[in-house]
Amino acid sequence: MNPIISTLKEHNVSDEQIASIFQELTENPLQAMTTISQLGIPQEKLQPLIMSVMANPGLIQQAVEELGLDFSKVEAAKQKLDQAKGN
Repeated sequence: MNPIISTLKEHNVSDEQIASIFQELTENPLQAMTTISQLGIPQEKLQPLIMSVMANPGLIQQAVEELGLDFSKVEAAKQKLDQAKGN
C-alpha cells in the first residue's frame, strides 16, 4: 500500500476522505496540504507525510493509480508543486 494512504488510514481517515484528498492534490496541491494538516494527524506523523508529498510526486502518482483516479491530473499537480517550490 502507498505510504501516504497507509498513514492516512492509520489515523482513521475514511476511504472517501482519502479519495477526496488525492483528487484535491491533483487539482490544488497547496490547498490539499492545508486539508491534510486539518485531519488531526499528530505533528510528528504529519510533517514527514507532507514532506513525502512535496518531495516525491511519484508517491502521488502511485496513490492516484491505486485509488483509480485520473493520472493526467497528477502531471498538472506536479507542475503546480514545482512552481510553488520555486523551481
